[in-house]
Amino acid sequence: MTRVTTAGSAAAAVAASLRARNSVSRAFFDREADRLAEACREMAARFRRGGRLFAVGGGAYATDAQHVSVEFVHPVIVGKRALPALDLSPLPRSAAARLAGPDDILMGFAPPAGDPCVAELLRVARKAGAQTFALPGADADYAVDAPSLDPFVHQELIEVLYHTLWETVHVFLEHAESGHDVGAAGFLYPYLGRTTQDTRAIVKDVAASIQAKAATDEVLRERMADTQAGAISAAVARIRERLAAGATIFAFGNGGSATDANDFVLDCASSEKNGSPIRAISLSMEPASLTAIANDIGRDAMFLRQIIAHARPGDVALAISTSGGSANVIAALDESRRRGLTTVALLGYDGGEILRRDLADVAVVVSCDYIPRIQELQASIYHTMIDLLQQAGDS
Repeated sequence: MTRVTTAGSAAAAVAASLRARNSVSRAFFDREADRLAEACREMAARFRRGGRLFAVGGGAYATDAQHVSVEFVHPVIVGKRALPALDLSPLPRSAAARLAGPDDILMGFAPPAGDPCVAELLRVARKAGAQTFALPGADADYAVDAPSLDPFVHQELIEVLYHTLWETVHVFLEHAESGHDVGAAGFLYPYLGRTTQDTRAIVKDVAASIQAKAATDEVLRERMADTQAGAISAAVARIRERLAAGATIFAFGNGGSATDANDFVLDCASSEKNGSPIRAISLSMEPASLTAIANDIGRDAMFLRQIIAHARPGDVALAISTSGGSANVIAALDESRRRGLTTVALLGYDGGEILRRDLADVAVVVSCDYIPRIQELQASIYHTMIDLLQQAGDS
């Protein structure tokens, strides 16, 4: 009976944590939607002029810069164009400052209290004429206070923010380029005889779309609190048991999920919330190993090969996948099972092949078919897991 009560209390804590984010999200995006839409229109204008997007952050906030870079460059899931974006976080700040030109864009990511180094870089870039985003900060073209003093909730809502910018910048680009001025010959080619449209007319529609995207997350958090709190608390219990026995967590994923695996591990190591550090390694944070394995053996072995090298029986494999069907994630989970690891998977859609093949001891599924919303909910899930794990370590 005690065990059931404890499990029920853990699930209730998970559900409460997910729901608590909704009021913060609603207040933030109701306040910021109009400004975000206008900032996004300016971003589109700079991209049309040949500008580039640079992103920078320190510690766990460098993973937001990674995420921005991959989402803008590689938006093939939604069939949009590749936009030039780079993560400058690994560079010295003095080198990064020299890259931003007058048509460029710089996003700076920081904890709720800010980051003086990122703030200085934004100041230099703004002086050079770049459009700047202080996330959070005070001195930028788009400057915003932290939506929450909780670093996890703050980071999650900033992720929603830059996802909406990525999604809606294409609206401005396509609207502006929907026609071509062919002058007097337009009557011969009516399908070309449209002039470029003024994107100011759609700013309000874009703002409403941003609010709708945030509202979708609120619905999903409620649904996850109702249907997945038990699975999340079960995953925490399994991982806690393994950690107590000396295990290490190995996290991995592709693309945006790779940045989430990196963020999970950096958050585990951080003392920003004054919790006990958790032993965790991201297999997605090894570009030399990943490219060597992909080149010499094949993409499907990218994580599997690292599991073979590093993992021991009793360790934990944490897979993050929006589709549940990535071949290299499936291969790594299959190998982890053979080697006696506990397997946990954060999935989207219907759980995909990972769920169908029962490759995870515990699977948490965000039942949604749109990748940005899945990733945003997965961030809330693994942050909640870390909170519970670190609390256990302090008790």
